[in-house]
Amino acid sequence: MKGRLIVFEGGEGAGKTTQIQYTCEWLRRQIAEHRLPYTSAIATREPGGTPLGLSLRQLLLEGESIASTTELLLYAADRAQHIEEFIQPYLSQGAIILCDRFTDSTMAYQGYGRGLSLTLIEQLNAIATGGLQSDLTFWLDVEVKTGLARTYRRGKADRMEQADFAFHQRVQQGFATLAQQFPERIVRLDAGASETAVQAEIQRLLSDRLQQWSHLDV
Repeated sequence: MKGRLIVFEGGEGAGKTTQIQYTCEWLRRQIAEHRLPYTSAIATREPGGTPLGLSLRQLLLEGESIASTTELLLYAADRAQHIEEFIQPYLSQGAIILCDRFTDSTMAYQGYGRGLSLTLIEQLNAIATGGLQSDLTFWLDVEVKTGLARTYRRGKADRMEQADFAFHQRVQQGFATLAQQFPERIVRLDAGASETAVQAEIQRLLSDRLQQWSHLDV
């Protein structure tokens, strides 16, 4: 039995957490009602998908000034632990994993946003993941102003959300570039639409993918 890794990516305020929650509940119903060949649907996140990751998340998002290279290496450490302790074990059991951020976020934020070497980031991602890639990535694309306004309404902004507007524009452009480079893996969604509309599109796309995967796994 083969599990699947589905990643949700996007800039600040794109609605990833909400859509993962809805999608996880929907997938659990699909697995139970249609007897799909998966053990469960499980949500996780980066950084913070393991006990060690929670400590790293606090450093990364709530800490003070962090050098860009240090930031990159901390994200890589979080991912390596996440893969070893959580993602690979559940994939081997046949679970569908929904992950809030993965390798594309590192490329978009630390590469395009911070200006670090994309080649270096690709190498670090390969080391941290052992070559694991998502089976499908949803890029929730929202205008930078709209996304940041959503985060401000939530209250206190974390260290990443506090970065200047130009940084977030570069991040959005980074995701756009990645989506163009990997159209077979990354699907763009209009995250400026209502939560209901975004979720309906996710369910439509996933229904098609689940059928495709069932034929591949026969």
